[in-house]
Amino acid sequence: MELFYSEDIRDGRVRLDPEESAHLVRVLRHRAGDEVSVIDGHGTLCRCVLELADARGAELRIIQEEPGFGAHPYQLTMAVCPTKNIDRYEWFVEKATEIGVDVIAPVIGERSERRVLKTDRLRRIALSAAKQSLKAAIPQIAEPQSVRDFIASAPADALKLICYCFDDVERTLISAALSQLEIPDGSSQPAGSAAGKPVATHGLVNGRGPLTESVGGMSEAKVCGNSCLPGEERPIIILIGPEGDFSPEEAALARGAGWIPVSLGESRLRTETAAVVAATAMYLFTA
Repeated sequence: MELFYSEDIRDGRVRLDPEESAHLVRVLRHRAGDEVSVIDGHGTLCRCVLELADARGAELRIIQEEPGFGAHPYQLTMAVCPTKNIDRYEWFVEKATEIGVDVIAPVIGERSERRVLKTDRLRRIALSAAKQSLKAAIPQIAEPQSVRDFIASAPADALKLICYCFDDVERTLISAALSQLEIPDGSSQPAGSAAGKPVATHGLVNGRGPLTESVGGMSEAKVCGNSCLPGEERPIIILIGPEGDFSPEEAALARGAGWIPVSLGESRLRTETAAVVAATAMYLFTA
């Protein structure tokens, strides 16, 4: 299935911009009467009939709408420090979009080597990845802000997880933290399982012994996306630091604000790898 994107959808009609129109008409050689699928970027797929095959501005008539097309049953924000090599961060944006996230928030830490990035380019990458992975919703790309500001502004009701490498505090594996959440139908998943599937929780954190930190209050959490009823949604935020990790002050600030320290296992991961692993853990929990 080939997906197209339009911001101009109204009154049962769709108009494509010149770039999408040229791809539709000149590259794929669609003609009037062909059926075409268009996403609105907010979760709805429009099945359309091409009426005006104009490479400068194709026009289509909607015959069916499918809300929630390609949606995931959770609300996830990935707050990730930009990498020094921007190609690695762009790779993360692409893969996170394919996996399923709602917001990608670039955050600048005290040890970040890159402090400037082009969010418009990241949005184009996210759009391309959403179409490729058959999703009608495109992740929001937030404007960069400092780690401190992001920690302070995070919603109080969110499940807030911070991944870092310090040894001064016990951490739970992210799979164990997520296993205490509830899936949208309201059935609670026992620790060590997800949607009826086993989850590896392991017994060690960085080789230091059994997990000792409890994850208080999460047994009542709910994870859901567009299918939730009002008031049921609990956002999930995962915070990933730069190559040099968070500063001790940033980590202490996060813990003081209720962020839960989590581990992604014993391997030392690059920033972009850690972010993809964390997003994948959330995806597999609800698979």
